[in-house]
Amino acid sequence: MTGPYLYDDGPEQLHTSTPRRRNGFLLALLGGTVLMALVAVGALLVVRGSPTEQAEEAVGVFLTALDRGDGETAHALLCEDLRAEFEPGRVPAEYENSVPGEVVGSTERQVDGAPVIEVEVRWADGGTTRIPVVNQGGPHVCTSPSAD
Repeated sequence: MTGPYLYDDGPEQLHTSTPRRRNGFLLALLGGTVLMALVAVGALLVVRGSPTEQAEEAVGVFLTALDRGDGETAHALLCEDLRAEFEPGRVPAEYENSVPGEVVGSTERQVDGAPVIEVEVRWADGGTTRIPVVNQGGPHVCTSPSAD
C-alpha cells in the first residue's frame, strides 16, 4: 500500500504470530451437548416414568374414571380406533359395568412390530384381566380386555 500514513511507520500486520488451533474447545462443546442430551433423556424418564409405569398409571386412571362414572375421562383414555367407534362419554361394554379393580402388574410384548404393554388388573370379585395399552401420543387403552 502506498500513500500518506497517519504515523511515519507503515501498516503493520495485525496478527504476527502463528495461528493456534482450538480443537479442544470444539470437542468440549460437542461433548457438553451430548452430555446435556443424555441428562435430558434421563430426566424425562425420572419425571414421566418408564413406558410400563406410564401404561400402569393410565389403566389406573381409566379404572378410577369408570368406578366414579366419569365416562368422558375413560373415553379419552381409549386408543384412536375405540374412540372412533364409541361416542364421547361411552366405553366398550366390557368395561361399562366392571367392578372396581386394581393394577397388579404388566408385561411388554411386540404385536406387528409395535410394543404393546398388557396391564394386569385384579377385580374386586377375584378375577383378573390383562388390558392392552398402546402408545399413541401417550398410553391409551386399546382393544378388549382378555380374561385370565
